[in-house]
Amino acid sequence: MTPEGAIKAAVKRALKALGPDMYAHWPVSNGLGAPCLDCHFCWRGLYGAIETKRPGGVPTARQEETIRQIAAAGGIVLVISSREGAADIPRILEEASAARCDRDPRS
Repeated sequence: MTPEGAIKAAVKRALKALGPDMYAHWPVSNGLGAPCLDCHFCWRGLYGAIETKRPGGVPTARQEETIRQIAAAGGIVLVISSREGAADIPRILEEASAARCDRDPRS
């Protein structure tokens, strides 16, 4: 398994740990259509995307633009480059869900 493959496997385990109400889609990139990140998910009404990188890796310029667009639309974007980062995903999403619930629904 490649270093990035190990990170992807850790991210998949972390997302699965969030239970059956986690929807995660890992599109197969073939160079056609709109750019996307490695994983797109929806959980408790939160939409987000995850880009996995080998340790020390950083998103490409095209990925950075996709990240910017998702964040501008209100989505959550995570760039994960370690197993520790993957293990933090449930905590990060729990906090984002709680913050979302604390906001005034009229805003």
